Amino acid sequence: MTFDPTTLTYNDAGLIPAIAQDADTNEVLMMAWMNADAIAKTLETGKVTYWSRSRQAFWVKGESSGHTQALVSLRVDCDRDCLLVMVRQKGPACHTNRRSCFYTGVETGTEVELMSPMVD
Repeated sequence: MTFDPTTLTYNDAGLIPAIAQDADTNEVLMMAWMNADAIAKTLETGKVTYWSRSRQAFWVKGESSGHTQALVSLRVDCDRDCLLVMVRQKGPACHTNRRSCFYTGVETGTEVELMSPMVD
């Protein structure tokens, strides 16, 4: 069956959440948004491309920072309203220079920093 991005369920802004996960370690790295064109660009180029809501523009991960995401596989959830993007991450995934955007834990009602920024 050929993949058709128009069969996905997008929000009112035409976006779908995309969770990036490291294909080798299974670590959850980040969540961002894609539209149908970003999905098509990602599949065409192998460079993970998101939609920046603040800039209203495509955002190729790592284009300016060098912290790229190479596409390994794209998965669609059972409701077709969320994507899992399996990637090979180069450098930190988070703009705070951490490996993952999910670096804050909540333990017994208290926020705890789980990882420090990476050193280049």
